Amino acid sequence: MQHPEMLLGVIFLLCLASVPLAGGRLGALAEMELRATWLVLAGLGAQILVISVFPDGAGVLHTGVHLASYAFIAAFVAANWTRVPFVWLIALGGALNLVAIAANGGVMPADPDALAAAGIVTPAGEFSNSTAVTDPRLLFLGDVLYLPSSWPVHNVFSVGDVLIVVGSFLALHTIGGSKLAFNALATLPPAPRPAG
Repeated sequence: MQHPEMLLGVIFLLCLASVPLAGGRLGALAEMELRATWLVLAGLGAQILVISVFPDGAGVLHTGVHLASYAFIAAFVAANWTRVPFVWLIALGGALNLVAIAANGGVMPADPDALAAAGIVTPAGEFSNSTAVTDPRLLFLGDVLYLPSSWPVHNVFSVGDVLIVVGSFLALHTIGGSKLAFNALATLPPAPRPAG
């Protein structure tokens, strides 16, 4: 079975490799001063544990850890809200994924046709963060998009995942100062102060 982390990881590496190709500087990423990086590492580590290392058993513990991983990542995003360009777009993608996951008992609902086209099969008794569910809620936010099984990296993915990838691409190029940097929407404008 392909895991969504593999697909997102490959795409992230391609985004990273595109920075110097567009005249940007990867060293600028190392110069960023991020806060509470342990939070994102804990969140991603929790997802890897329940999805890849200990997938057996689709019980409350797995779904709880899966949901908690999003809380860690959300806390990291909040801590770095003003430090990372386009973090608002990445956060929006993550929030859409979380809404779909929370509405479906801790798993991302996936379109059965998309799963079949991508060649994804979840072994019985294993936790899957993305699977076909009975009577899915908010399926349009779920894994309804796919790369076909004939591709080297094939999987299903969501609109939220697309926003995460686009936000990451824009963030990397903006930080690296490449020709594809897009500063206009890099950060949200500050909220207006109440009168008085």
